[in-house]
Amino acid sequence: MHVNVTQFRQQLPAYLRKARAGASVDITSHGKVIARLVPQQDAASAAEARLVTMREKAAIVDVESALGAKWNAQSGRL
Repeated sequence: MHVNVTQFRQQLPAYLRKARAGASVDITSHGKVIARLVPQQDAASAAEARLVTMREKAAIVDVESALGAKWNAQSGRL
């Protein structure tokens, strides 16, 4: 959603309600985005969202040691 600065100022409470409901609002000046109002996320939710994004772009596989040691992924130890 895009809104110009003047309209944003005049209807600030309405845009804050939209952000609280989960919407992002791009604030524009002369047709260019100058700021973005986004909903607040708790740290755990934000971290989970980043992991989901990373899973789409990368594959997590078993780690092999150059020393020949066995990696135990459950304990995080060699």
